[in-house]
Amino acid sequence: MEYYLVKWKGWSNSTNTWEPLQNLKCPLLLQQFSNEKHNFLSQVKKGKAITLKDNNKALKPAIAEYIVKKAKQRIALQRWQDELNRRKNHKGMLFVENTVDLEGPPSDFYYINEYKPAPGISLVNEVTFGCSCTDCFLEKCCPAEAGVLLAYNKNQQIKIPPGTPIYECNSRCQCGPDCPNRVVQKGTQYSLCIFRTSNGCGWGVKTLVKIKRMSFVMEYVGELYKADIAIHVLEREE
Repeated sequence: MEYYLVKWKGWSNSTNTWEPLQNLKCPLLLQQFSNEKHNFLSQVKKGKAITLKDNNKALKPAIAEYIVKKAKQRIALQRWQDELNRRKNHKGMLFVENTVDLEGPPSDFYYINEYKPAPGISLVNEVTFGCSCTDCFLEKCCPAEAGVLLAYNKNQQIKIPPGTPIYECNSRCQCGPDCPNRVVQKGTQYSLCIFRTSNGCGWGVKTLVKIKRMSFVMEYVGELYKADIAIHVLEREE
């Protein structure tokens, strides 16, 4: 009969028990266990580090060790995912995925929603004017006041060339949150996934839904530092 060593949630390892399959009412966990076992065996076969026929006894502890490490990784990644979603201020959810290796959350990653100024830099978030339009899309309101075009079409997709500044309605405007000129300030509306890449490039970001072309995804923010700018004049001989 096949038995499984069960770690009971909320209890110490000293209370672990061996249970037959019929006692386990957790099909998702069993499927996860089977998948991770299959992944480990696939890696072993690919690397030819061990053969199933000749080293079957030595393989079993290796499988168990891999599955335990995978479980600890899964818990760590879930905690990281929960922390990311606690920090977010937008509708879209953030997910974490690693189906490549045993790497856990990066220790040097800190999720932020707004620009983080370095010492000596102050950010001014106060606005100087707002609109009183009845139809911001038709009247062009704040962008027209700033001398630029309205950035979005009726589907709230960007229609201006790259590098063109975007002027959205703000806290001084009389329009509400459904104004067509309020897009970036709402944050990402799509669910994104931070995933471990399979080509050795570390962590990446991918979408979980189809996103239409020219739609706003997420604002690129980071730390702001002062920099000394050197201007070099190049002289050309005629």
